[in-house]
Amino acid sequence: MFGLGMTEILMILAIALIIIGPKKLPELAKTLGHAMGEFKRSAQDFKRSIDVEAAVKDFDNTEITTPSLKDVIKNSEKQAPSKNDTAYPPENDIPENEKQTTSTEKDASPSQASADNIDSKS
Repeated sequence: MFGLGMTEILMILAIALIIIGPKKLPELAKTLGHAMGEFKRSAQDFKRSIDVEAAVKDFDNTEITTPSLKDVIKNSEKQAPSKNDTAYPPENDIPENEKQTTSTEKDASPSQASADNIDSKS
């Protein structure tokens, strides 16, 4: 602590005890403790305010580029699909197992479907 050894601190306390006296020394130590705590809090607040100011200065120095509305519209027109593009592939490209069944195929029971297959085979 401040480059003072144990002997130096004891010497300072002995001199303070002789000069101030045993009655006032505890009161002085309490006051000194409160002052040191207040000094620490003030130093921390000062450091925090310096850090905030530095962060604000750094933020002000950065350039924030936002595209204009015209640029956004131009880019969206470039990326938009053409009129010939469709959301679904042509029906010929859909595999057989993924094609949707018609309403008559849904309504037919399995036994009727198998009977129809047998009739169609003969």
